[in-house]
Amino acid sequence: MCLLKTNDLHRIFQELDRNGDGLLSAVELNWLLESIGEVHFSLEELESSVGKSCLNFDEFLLFYDSITKQSGGGNSEAVVADDQEGCNREDCDLVKAFQVFDSNGDGFISIEELQSMLSRLGLWDETTGKDCRSMIYRYDTNLDGVLDFEEFKKMMLHTSS
Repeated sequence: MCLLKTNDLHRIFQELDRNGDGLLSAVELNWLLESIGEVHFSLEELESSVGKSCLNFDEFLLFYDSITKQSGGGNSEAVVADDQEGCNREDCDLVKAFQVFDSNGDGFISIEELQSMLSRLGLWDETTGKDCRSMIYRYDTNLDGVLDFEEFKKMMLHTSS
């Protein structure tokens, strides 16, 4: 299962494909990986890992799936239960997604962190800025102005249904 839906990945692919040729170069792919802090490769390592210098959308989906399967924890694994062995696949994927959005590792996603990540993924601009605020407020059940993991989980499960 992907952390992002295919249509979201397609929008990201189109944003990254600056020249519109339907292919992501190693440079464009490396920019994405570095901007989300997921993996750090030299261009040569990335091309070697991927097996080619450019990826079409279907290959990008396969690459995304392989990265999400390989990407390990992070520092804020305690956001969910201490007992990770009982974690089902969906919850584990949500923990990983939460950790990506929680860029400062404090266990909460602020409006600024949400905006920053959506901006890095090419899914945010000035006109949609208010959406980040309303998205947080809509799911912020304890009214503290940020999303904790459980609130994030409700938001993600609601929007993916």
